[in-house]
Amino acid sequence: MGITQTRPGQIQTVAAPKEIIDSQGKPIFGYFDGPISSLALDKFNYLNEMDKPASSLKKYFDFKQFQFVSLVTPRFIIGVAIADIRYVGSAFCYLYDVSKNTITETSWLKPLGMGYQLTPSPMSGDAHIKSSKGSVQFKLVNGEWQLIISTATINAELTLDTLPLSLPISLCTPTGYSGWTYTQKHNGLKPKGSLTIHGEAQPLNQALAGYDFSAGFMRRETSWRWASINAHTPDGVMGLNLAAGVNETGGSENVFWINGERHLLGPVHFDFLRGGGNALDIEAAWRIYSYDGQVDLTFQPKNCRSEKLNLILLKSNFRQYIGEYSGHIIDNFGHKHKLDNVLGLTEDHFARW
Repeated sequence: MGITQTRPGQIQTVAAPKEIIDSQGKPIFGYFDGPISSLALDKFNYLNEMDKPASSLKKYFDFKQFQFVSLVTPRFIIGVAIADIRYVGSAFCYLYDVSKNTITETSWLKPLGMGYQLTPSPMSGDAHIKSSKGSVQFKLVNGEWQLIISTATINAELTLDTLPLSLPISLCTPTGYSGWTYTQKHNGLKPKGSLTIHGEAQPLNQALAGYDFSAGFMRRETSWRWASINAHTPDGVMGLNLAAGVNETGGSENVFWINGERHLLGPVHFDFLRGGGNALDIEAAWRIYSYDGQVDLTFQPKNCRSEKLNLILLKSNFRQYIGEYSGHIIDNFGHKHKLDNVLGLTEDHFARW
C-alpha cells in the first residue's frame, strides 16, 4: 500500500480495478490507490444520446487520448506531449531556457493514425511519433515511465523513478451524457539516465519530472485550466497537479505530493485574464485557490508555448505558460507549505474534437 493522506470526511479511495470497464460494460468511477492495467475499450457499452448502442465508428472516433511529460532541471524545462484525437495525431517537444527566458520547439501533426501510436494501458505499452524532424516516445513498463527524445536540440533516454511508496492520482469520472474520463498523474518523480541539450550533457541530480495519462470519451467541446509543479523546496520534493474543466462530475484531479506522500485536494478555481487571444500577453498574474483556503497561489507567467488550430470541425486553442508560483498549500495534516517564486506551469486549453 502506498502513502496517501485525506482529510476526515473528504476524499475516499479504493483499490484500483484491473480494468476500468466492469462485466456489464460500465465504467468504474472513483479514486483509486494505484493505476489500472487496462482501459478495456472493447468491453465498454457506449450509448448515444437516445440510449441506443453507438456505432463502432462513433465509438472509435469519440475516444480521445493524450500523454504528457514535464522535465525540470535548474537550467531547463522540457515539455513533451503526444495526443490522439482519432482524426489526427499531434505532438510537441519544447525546451525552455530558464536564464534566457526563451522557448524552442519541435512539433508533429499526422493524419488518421499514420506515423504515431498511443497505448490504451497506463501500465504497459508504447506511445510514439516520428518524422524527419525527430521523434519522441513514452515507454510504459509495469507502470514505470520511460522518456526517449531525439530532436535537433534534445536527446534523452530517461526513466522516471517514483519515490518509495508514492502513489499517483488515479481516478475515473463521468463525462458528458454517457462518456467517461480516466486520468492518472504523478509529479515529483526522479529522472535517471541521460539528457543532452545542444550537444551538452546535463546533470540530473536536481532534476524532477511528472507525467499525465488521460483518456476517455470526453465531451465534443472540452476545455480545461491546469497547474503543475515539480520542485525542490525547503520542505522537500514537491509535486502539484491542479485542474478544472474535465473531471468535474463529483471528482477532481487535484493533488499535492510532498516527499512522495499524496494529499488529495478538493476543487480549485482559476482566476486569470485571457489577454484577448494574444498568447504572449503575460503581464497579469493568475490566482489559483480553493474556497476552503487549502490552496491559495499566485502564478506570474514568464513565457508561453501556444498553438491555435482551426479546421472548422476540429479546433484547438492551446496555451501553456511557464512562470513562478507564490503562496501556500495546506496538506491534509493541516501543515502549511509556503511557495516563494517556485517555477512551474499553467495551461488554458479549448478543444473541439
